[in-house]
Amino acid sequence: MYLLGIDIGSSSVKAALVAADNGQVVADAQSPDSEMEMLSLRPGWAEQSPESWWEQVCRAVRRLLEQVPGASDQVAGIGIAYQMHGLVVVDKEQKVLRPSIIWCDSRAVEIGNEAFEAMGPERCLNHLLNSPGNFTASKLKWVQENEIDIYQRIDKIMLPGDYIAMRLTGEVKTTPEGLSEGILWDFAKDDLADMVLSHYGFATGLIPEVVPVFSIQGRLGSEAAAATGLQTGTPVSYRAGDQPNNALSLGVLQPGQVAATGGTSGVVYGVLERPLADPLSRVNGFAHVNHSPGNPRIGVLLCINGAGITYSWLRQQVAQDGITYDDMERQAEEVVPGSDGLRILPFGNGAERMLENRSPGAQVLGLQFNRHGRPHLYRAALEGIAFSFVYGVKILQNMGVRVTNMRVGNDNLFRSAVFSKTIATLLRCTIEVVETNGAAGAARAAGVATGFYASAEEAVATNKVLMQYGPAEAFEGCLEAYEDWELKLGKFL
Repeated sequence: MYLLGIDIGSSSVKAALVAADNGQVVADAQSPDSEMEMLSLRPGWAEQSPESWWEQVCRAVRRLLEQVPGASDQVAGIGIAYQMHGLVVVDKEQKVLRPSIIWCDSRAVEIGNEAFEAMGPERCLNHLLNSPGNFTASKLKWVQENEIDIYQRIDKIMLPGDYIAMRLTGEVKTTPEGLSEGILWDFAKDDLADMVLSHYGFATGLIPEVVPVFSIQGRLGSEAAAATGLQTGTPVSYRAGDQPNNALSLGVLQPGQVAATGGTSGVVYGVLERPLADPLSRVNGFAHVNHSPGNPRIGVLLCINGAGITYSWLRQQVAQDGITYDDMERQAEEVVPGSDGLRILPFGNGAERMLENRSPGAQVLGLQFNRHGRPHLYRAALEGIAFSFVYGVKILQNMGVRVTNMRVGNDNLFRSAVFSKTIATLLRCTIEVVETNGAAGAARAAGVATGFYASAEEAVATNKVLMQYGPAEAFEGCLEAYEDWELKLGKFL
């Protein structure tokens, strides 16, 4: 028997087929081959078509099944991971009423800020763990205020993963984890956030039925089966946002465990054993996949917008033609830690939440024309991104997140030894690079509710650690460079 995982990103949809008996990936696929279209009709806006997500899901699953003949009859469960914080609205016929306002859209920032003050910062942090900010609830308020005709036709609101589950099963449902990322869950009551619904003037009926993250959430209908190549009646048994799901994929489920990723943006995700908020809202707390009232598990998410995009910009704009990331890494390794005084602030990808929504921009500081070359720029960029991770982790540490071990995937910045060793050295932690991805994690998680695994921990127990980074000996030099970087950052805040 097999388990199927689907990961709906903003650039592509990935799918993985996992053997239920041993947890090994037997096939994976992606669609489209190029990035999905993102609409930006005005500055700060970002929208995508939910129907296009569904089209790519069908293509990715069909590509997957082509690799394993006969597998469609043996898929025992489907897990869904998805881009967080998006808003999908449908009418009574389950038809999409407008493009999804996705995670990186900033049109609702002021709406959320005003709600935070009106409801009271202390009350919001105690009940919601966050300011309403630019999350799903505030995006819905924007629709209510600016697209009245559309708002009046809404039957249900959903997150992106809820929409894909609806297309598969015909049933509109959501989860506590999903509602928490939309700032629609009250942790003090462990129920729907009536305070947000009341403040924004939303009817409770707009919220779908709430089901557990690990549960039989519906079964494939005949139309979905025909579109995907799967069998009618196949259960959907797991859904979660991409960052909680990434943490699960890496086996980060209990207090003291930390996951991270270093893509275009960077994320550090730690688990706490009680609801807790950062008073300055520099990081965000959501219900983790294994959260329950009697056994709280809060995923505290640190997001850094200016991460891998900094390094990719250098490759595109500064590196010589034909230079690969491996070439850049080799050149960066030739430079001593600290980059001979060259510092880069990587914050050129919009306002940074961990900097209290300030946008200092990317900065190259201390450049000496007679001493620094491309290798120095490469190392200073990797160090600057690593320093920003360390800066953010300090916020998590002050909240009680213990960072002694960090687990990461094998498909991002953490493949760089310069980057990873800098973080490991400054945090005095180990970094484990694990062979997994979000789609594979969602597939394994689907095996919990379908009875293949007794727990989420058992579902990901087959993870393999590919490599491990520990602190380097040159701690003092690394610390001196970090402190200088932090001092320079302070001048722009």
